[in-house]
Amino acid sequence: MKQLVLLGGGHAHLFVLERLAKACPGAWGVTLVSPSSWQHYSGMLPGMMAGTYRAEECGIDLRPWVDRIGARFVECAAAGIDADRRMVCLPQHGRISYDLLSLDIGGKSDLSALAALGPRLVPVKPLPAFAARWHEIRRQAAASPGFRVAIVGGGAAGVELALAVRAGLGPSATIQLAVGESGLLRNFPGSARRHAEIALRNAQIEVLCCDAAGTPDGLLLHDGRTLKADAVLGATGVRAPVWLGLSKLALDSQGFVAVDRFQRSVSHPDVFAAGDVSTRIDVAIARSGVHAVRAGPPLAANLVAAMTGRPLRAHHPRRTRLYLLATGPWRAIASFGPWSAEGAWAWRWKNAIDRRFIARFALPSPAAPAHTD
Repeated sequence: MKQLVLLGGGHAHLFVLERLAKACPGAWGVTLVSPSSWQHYSGMLPGMMAGTYRAEECGIDLRPWVDRIGARFVECAAAGIDADRRMVCLPQHGRISYDLLSLDIGGKSDLSALAALGPRLVPVKPLPAFAARWHEIRRQAAASPGFRVAIVGGGAAGVELALAVRAGLGPSATIQLAVGESGLLRNFPGSARRHAEIALRNAQIEVLCCDAAGTPDGLLLHDGRTLKADAVLGATGVRAPVWLGLSKLALDSQGFVAVDRFQRSVSHPDVFAAGDVSTRIDVAIARSGVHAVRAGPPLAANLVAAMTGRPLRAHHPRRTRLYLLATGPWRAIASFGPWSAEGAWAWRWKNAIDRRFIARFALPSPAAPAHTD
């Protein structure tokens, strides 16, 4: 029996599992490898931090999907790939051979400049680890009036995190957002930046347009100031897993898997990839959850096509996408191309989209993980 290995339980692979549940080729066996069977949906993370959602509302259990298609689930993080020999290396599980491989493992927070902060540094990715740390931060803040939190990163994630921290910790916490010299939301239209500035100002969050580096004493800003912080949340983008450098796959200049218009490796046609771990070489696409989700259906279709010997179809991502940024409980910024607006209606729009995504993929599970605040 030929083997399809799905490495990672990311958003795009949910569409693959859904497609295989409808019609999995009988000559193929499927193995899903993921560090956890519980996938946190990134779009609802700010709402969970703010207290709008319960933790169990923001995730999807992968095991019912695995059971539905008769697949094997290996709860483990990958340690390497030998693409020439068609093998995935797993700690304590040895090697798994494949005929077809799909990667959707995301990336890791790029926190090299902040590492000297030690245990005060809280990476945003991987999401399960961050969610656990957030509950710990809330407990510490409740017991320590004047608790200080710094967020590093001026993109959409940094803005959403800062406003979610304010909503989750309340007015007694001191919150600062270091956005770097490139400024706030530099890839968004000016109107979206203005809406974000107003939301941050109303939430009494100080925005610092300085690059920051971690030190044992706190955050050292480019202007020479040092920020004291009890916790520093890093939202500075993602880096590729180091072990990809030995995978023999073709990579881009930053170490991500280079893929073509079919989401297929440019060096190994039996390997596909989507989400943060990959880079399209034919078109520039921002690394965001929006594009990762949109790559899911074409990835699923092309994997099934490859399994059944049918022609692949190109995925043509739109250059302009709708972005919905949570600005606290019950409000959001909507941004599409040069247009943007902010209000409670935008949050209702975002909430409907997020809940529809969860409802689509959250199959009944007799063993959903326990979550506590």
